[in-house]
Amino acid sequence: MFYKKIPTLSAANILYIGASTGGSLKKVKALKRLGHKVALIDPYKFFRWKNLVGKWTYDTGALFLEYFLKLRIAPLIAGNYFDIIFIDGGEFFGPYSLKYLKKSTKVIINYNNDDPFSKRDRNKWRLYLKAIPYYNLIVVVREVNVAEAHSYGAQKVLRVFMSGDELDGPRDITEEEKAALGSEVLFVGTWMPERGPFLAQLVLAGLPLSIYGNRWKKAPEWNILKYAWKGGPRYDDDYIKLIQSAKITLGLLSKGNRDLHTYRTMEIPHAGGFFCAERTSEHLQLYEEDVEAVFWADARECLEKCLKYLKDDARRQLIAENSRRRCLANGIFNENVLAKVINEALNYN
Repeated sequence: MFYKKIPTLSAANILYIGASTGGSLKKVKALKRLGHKVALIDPYKFFRWKNLVGKWTYDTGALFLEYFLKLRIAPLIAGNYFDIIFIDGGEFFGPYSLKYLKKSTKVIINYNNDDPFSKRDRNKWRLYLKAIPYYNLIVVVREVNVAEAHSYGAQKVLRVFMSGDELDGPRDITEEEKAALGSEVLFVGTWMPERGPFLAQLVLAGLPLSIYGNRWKKAPEWNILKYAWKGGPRYDDDYIKLIQSAKITLGLLSKGNRDLHTYRTMEIPHAGGFFCAERTSEHLQLYEEDVEAVFWADARECLEKCLKYLKDDARRQLIAENSRRRCLANGIFNENVLAKVINEALNYN
């Protein structure tokens, strides 16, 4: 077991600064389930043109935006004191912001799902890298990031796995839904440069693949992939039901983020899916190969594994059941991970 169920040391009054959607919102809800009082501020809600702000941040490192956000956030927290301020991401917050936020707390945490030390996101993490010494706790999800965070002056670094959510297990699903949503081989995720050639090889080889996600029309391989693309991203119940309705669900990594596992590493098995992913040291830590999950090194091996298990319903079902059992035993879920993070923060000296 990677994470046993652990209680928090005490209930905390937390200001959570992060997105009010997706995985960030799930973390807020998990903190509340743990008994904490949580106020949420979504920085993006202060911007009218979110796509433009995203591009500006990517190109300039959020130039001028830090000061704009401080003016918007200051009236919302004036006169309040928090046990912890929890910043999810942090691309908008540099030393200037953190010095101001320190007036309202003793402890500021940063949790970053991305890899701000890689070169994938150009200038997006300019402010974050400058702010590292001002955080009391930096939480990272890659082992390689631990030493990198210390090299930027981090006071304290905690490494955790990317966590699924306790509430994202299998859903009640009708036969009609299963028929409508069913896939032989499924991938749900955003286009990235390395993913296009990989999935195109599978399509050209005749694998019955269904792709859901953003930006796939940007792929140079779009003329091949368009026959497999079924639409944009799916979230919450729709996402879980897609996994439940697929015979095999692929877990692809982000090479630019130096991933050795992703959220889908927990989400697919937890939802009851058959997890078929790249063979990495961390995937092999989490699941026994060919017993609890199926792994591959390249598109050729992926194709071979998919074709093999599409023909073997009984073995595929058994591996999916083993995978879910192991996922639950590993315990890498929001409540367990966040309890560890908050305990670490409350123990801060």
